[in-house]
Amino acid sequence: MQVASFSGFIKTLFYIIAFYYIFRFLAKLFLPLLIKKVVEKAGQNMQQHQQRQYQDSWQNTQRDETIIFNTPNDKKPRETKKVGDYVDYEELE
Repeated sequence: MQVASFSGFIKTLFYIIAFYYIFRFLAKLFLPLLIKKVVEKAGQNMQQHQQRQYQDSWQNTQRDETIIFNTPNDKKPRETKKVGDYVDYEELE
């Protein structure tokens, strides 16, 4: 039967604390580099995706076809529903 000793507890506690500080130190060194790589990779994937979409849409249009996009420059305000006449009330004293 094994008995727990105080020196064994101190050793274990020391290892846990040492591991914690070493992990924090290494995370401060390597985590920014890792995040930078992930962001660059995501940017590259997004750029490739946009290029593929552009190429696909360009290939779908025929060479002799002319596409005109009409955008209304003068936006007409929507008509409000007319419920009734406006009556101006005066206060009587």
